Amino acid sequence: MLIVQKFGGSSVANAERVYNVAKRVAETYKKGNDVIVVLSAQGDTTDDLITKAKEISKNPPKREMDMLLATGEQQSVALMAMALSELGYPCVSLNAYQVGMITTSAYSNARLKKIKPDRIRRELDRKNIVLVTGFQGMNRFDDITTLGRGGSDTTAVAIAAALNADQCEIYTDVDGVYTADPRVVKNARKLNEITYSEMLELASLGAKVLHNRSVELAKKYNVELVVRSSLTNAEGTVVKEACKMERMLISGVAGDDEIARVSLIGLKDTPGKAFDIFSTLAKKNVNVDIILQSIGRDNTKDISFTIPDTSLADAKEVIEQNMERWGTKSVDYNENLAKVSIVGAGMVANTGVASKMFEAMYDSDINIHMISTSEIKISILIDKKEMHKAMNAIHEAFNLAD
Repeated sequence: MLIVQKFGGSSVANAERVYNVAKRVAETYKKGNDVIVVLSAQGDTTDDLITKAKEISKNPPKREMDMLLATGEQQSVALMAMALSELGYPCVSLNAYQVGMITTSAYSNARLKKIKPDRIRRELDRKNIVLVTGFQGMNRFDDITTLGRGGSDTTAVAIAAALNADQCEIYTDVDGVYTADPRVVKNARKLNEITYSEMLELASLGAKVLHNRSVELAKKYNVELVVRSSLTNAEGTVVKEACKMERMLISGVAGDDEIARVSLIGLKDTPGKAFDIFSTLAKKNVNVDIILQSIGRDNTKDISFTIPDTSLADAKEVIEQNMERWGTKSVDYNENLAKVSIVGAGMVANTGVASKMFEAMYDSDINIHMISTSEIKISILIDKKEMHKAMNAIHEAFNLAD
């Protein structure tokens, strides 16, 4: 079997954990499997590198940030190769250029375009354990790019898809996917399985256990994922196309407090205005989530939308350059908000889900600022300070701990 294993930063945070992972990888290899291991940077390395950059520049060039941040994963694969060599196993560490991880040119948030797996195949034919840097790639200028936070998950799934791996295992510091973040909701329950669609929504809505683009790739190429702990041998959560017939109404609750709301007030109420605004933002790689447009009055309208707080500076730049052209009277920015969402494939066939969620907010005296719905999710925008309280109230209202 060909198995791809991905280990997160906490799993390789120090020498002891590096050796623990090395032993687990070795066990998989000893069973006669071909093994590819994708690693994140150790512990808080990425945050430490960001801090170093901020000591030099308040707004460092994104290209140079990618050059800096990519060093974290290179440290991890080199150290893991040393550990495996000490244990007596053949291995080789490879970076994104050596693996042929070709991406777009959007520094700090690049997307994978293709993988050239020839080098990996040659190393596997030599019976090497192949250690690959996660989170990074190379663009058409041969510059290093990074895939955004959690990008190592995407690297692992992309490699599994490119080489038709039999299994892709995502190891982290939790032992699976839970009905909510167990650090926030103490009685959150681990799920045995979850569909790609539900996991994609949870990942996109703030659940940190998997990178949303990794789930997109897994769904597209039908790569079955297993999320499990690197610290225990407990069974994890399987992410796949279809799950058992009898399902919970709601699979999980997610919270995201790393968002900002932008409100454009008094826009000229003319055809094509929304297209103009959001296409202009898209050209700056500003990802927009919830959108609310008011009913036109006095030949004007208001448009509010949410974005990742990391994109706020870019959004402000775009808006300031185009306010006059759009006919905007004023702009309001709010970074003190959080998005809380419920996800479940069972929602589409059941009425009353939204009312139960809103009732939980009413009972908890939490005000809702914006609402967004789809067939399998409902998201609300609330004050940031209320996020944990809201997640616990919703989790209890839907009896997700049972």
